[in-house]
Amino acid sequence: MVKLDVTIGAMKLKNPVMSASGTFGYGSEFDDFFDVSLLGGIILKGTTMEAREGNPYPRMAETPSGMLNAVGLQNKGIDYFETNIYPVVSAYDTNVIMNVNGSSINDYVALSERIVRLEKIPAIELNISCPNVKQGGMIFGTNPASAREVIRAVRSVWPRVLIVKLSPNVTSITDFARIAEEEGADAISLINTLLGMAIDVNMMKPSLSTVTGGLSGPAVRPVALRMVWQTANAVKIPVIGIGGIMTAEDALQFLLAGAAAIQIGTASFIHPESTVKIIEGIKKYLEDKRFLDVKEIIGWINR
Repeated sequence: MVKLDVTIGAMKLKNPVMSASGTFGYGSEFDDFFDVSLLGGIILKGTTMEAREGNPYPRMAETPSGMLNAVGLQNKGIDYFETNIYPVVSAYDTNVIMNVNGSSINDYVALSERIVRLEKIPAIELNISCPNVKQGGMIFGTNPASAREVIRAVRSVWPRVLIVKLSPNVTSITDFARIAEEEGADAISLINTLLGMAIDVNMMKPSLSTVTGGLSGPAVRPVALRMVWQTANAVKIPVIGIGGIMTAEDALQFLLAGAAAIQIGTASFIHPESTVKIIEGIKKYLEDKRFLDVKEIIGWINR
């Protein structure tokens, strides 16, 4: 039997495949397609202290080999989550991880303090990298001093596994990775979406109401893979790879580059069962190559 389990901080994943925040809802949306508990973890859609309506429509646009989104972290806030969503997601037999967002450091801290009450949330993903909100997001993810301050503040109140999600919209991704490690992050996830835009030439105006938005999908994969490889060689904490992973072969590239786990995003919009198919593909690859444990191939190209 091939072993697929990996460890992120104190959190054990039954396999290295997770859903990416904002692309998988709260998990229950996929219950009709497969057993969500088969995944190594679920990263829930972004949560904020107060309810957010998100950005005006249109806020999604198709691009060559990818998509732009400017949803703007639409959600009903932590009160609604605690009452209505948490009782449902806590029943899954997998790691349920909350993606934490805010417009200020106080927001991030207050939200993290609220989530501490929820015992079945083993980790949070600190989102300091969202490119399609007017406040917060990239303000923290692209400024080293601000990134350090918010990570330090959240680490002081969050006792469980802390994953910091980094922005690719920076000059040096490794500088921010080292800051996260220095401030006590247990792991780093990257990349969030690349900042991009599209124009509707018939309407003669931007395709998104916000003009710019986050680019995801296969188009960003080579950039994401390069940044994961750089980061895995710059820090000692686990790296979680994200960005245009559509198949098991894509996922394997990230593992070989040094990612301890991966997240599937845009692929779930196209094929809802992508996550489980990727798990099966990774297992078959290991069997064909006669590896006994997925950890044997993590960072293979760096040896």
